[in-house]
Amino acid sequence: MRMGRGMAVAAVVLMLSVAVPVMARAAELLVLVQPGCVWCARFDAEIVPGYPHTAEGRRAPLRRVDITEPWPAEFAAIAPERLTPTFVLVSDDGEEVARLRGYPGDNFFWPLLGEMLAKLRPAPTM
Repeated sequence: MRMGRGMAVAAVVLMLSVAVPVMARAAELLVLVQPGCVWCARFDAEIVPGYPHTAEGRRAPLRRVDITEPWPAEFAAIAPERLTPTFVLVSDDGEEVARLRGYPGDNFFWPLLGEMLAKLRPAPTM
């Protein structure tokens, strides 16, 4: 029996919907910033350019939040901060996992971030 093109496409879509799990929201590293923050600028210069290319950056991509703007509604359960920069690790289900107040410089940032990430549930394997 020959299947029409529409039926073939429908069959592929059905198979993929069963075979591919629904993608969960990824963990994020919120970076709370404000205009004129010298330590935010230092973080931007020392860490931001390479961060997306690291295992840490793939596990918890950066998301900047300007504390002088309205707090994002999706983070209503997470306490805002007055000190910048502050780093808030948010799990894939939107809960705060860990918080680091201030930027300690690149030599200390990576180990502290590693401790934060260790508190996350293990990343799903593909």
